[in-house]
Amino acid sequence: MKYFIADIHLHSPYSRATSARMTPEVLAKYAKLKGINLLGTGDILHPEYRKKLTRILKERGDGYFEREGVLFILTTEVNLIFSKNGRTRRIHIVLTFPEFTIAEKLERKLSVYGSVTADGRPTFSLDTVKFIEIVREVSKDIMIIPAHVWTPWFSLFGSNSGFDSIDEAFENYVNEITALETGLSSDPEMNWMLSSLDRFSLVSNSDSHSPDKIGREANVFKGYLSYKDLKEVLEKKDNEKFLFTIEFFPEEGKYHYDGHRNCNVSLHPEKSKELNYVCPKCGRPLTIGVLSRVYKLADRKPGEKPEKYIPFKNLVPLKEIIAQAMKRGENTKEVERIWEHLIRKFGSEISVLMDVPYDELSRETNERVVEGIRNMREGKVKRIAGYDGVYGVIKVFEEEGGEEVEERKDEETKPPQMSLF
Repeated sequence: MKYFIADIHLHSPYSRATSARMTPEVLAKYAKLKGINLLGTGDILHPEYRKKLTRILKERGDGYFEREGVLFILTTEVNLIFSKNGRTRRIHIVLTFPEFTIAEKLERKLSVYGSVTADGRPTFSLDTVKFIEIVREVSKDIMIIPAHVWTPWFSLFGSNSGFDSIDEAFENYVNEITALETGLSSDPEMNWMLSSLDRFSLVSNSDSHSPDKIGREANVFKGYLSYKDLKEVLEKKDNEKFLFTIEFFPEEGKYHYDGHRNCNVSLHPEKSKELNYVCPKCGRPLTIGVLSRVYKLADRKPGEKPEKYIPFKNLVPLKEIIAQAMKRGENTKEVERIWEHLIRKFGSEISVLMDVPYDELSRETNERVVEGIRNMREGKVKRIAGYDGVYGVIKVFEEEGGEEVEERKDEETKPPQMSLF
């Protein structure tokens, strides 16, 4: 096995605003198409979902479970809401488990702080310190990964509900953090601007709510790793075994720039600072995006690297490239036909995007598609940044016109007035 590719943060049908097709049976099919070896189950603290998984997943003895040749790791995302230092905090954290019994034990302990059945991503009235104490009382084997750490509304460093430092958030339990998830609106290079994060592995996951979105961000390791091995590699930031992450271009994330969706206002941090972070159209406060927040907390300049780091590759989903090449919608039959043909020929979407030589691609599809893949690999793309819940767009052809951005409602998190909680 050349690569061991893992996407461990996603959701099940038991989470609100999630496709009913997010089942292990369907996910196993899509994982093979995408080239993913290890998928998170999502929502493992939900008792009914967990009961179903015990019936349909086969235990392997290495901390993983299997369905149709695809490995699954037991995972959940939790939402912590609490007050600290005079502010309301909303922090999302991903947890992983090597056994069903450990997940069940933690569910029983956490259920006194919030409902575990109302939503697959449960909300608990717990601060981060007490939460980690409870997790560690249950097991040292649980991985603790703060989710999409820059998203404005529900994250560690979020501009509206987060902290200015990881030490402020977790106090004496910082060393219990396994890794940090960068989220769709930031990439590792942005996170490298904070030297306080140098000690942590930076992971990337899809946070998918629908099967076709899995693997859009993922983690690539050198060969197979058991659960124990994976946890150790992340804790030690082992850059010999942790090869790189697969990333969105961060501008495609829906909270990259500052902005105000209702007024169609999108602003680079320097411009919004000039405006005192007030919308120039309606006079209300802007939603402060990830880039602004990184700049505010950074102690390094853009492009500077820590001494030890995990590289990354920016990719654009294959259907997006084909759709732009053919000037068709992503869900049209023609785009679907080309996508399926390339995957059948070359094994997986990730292989097509990263590895297949251009001459081999040219024998199987038109040059326009090949040109789009080449532009993506070389970073020759036009970036239209997302803002205030509106996804950005990455254009792999310079001449493409129109800058309308689709507002997708199935990924990352919503501001409080749109919250599912």
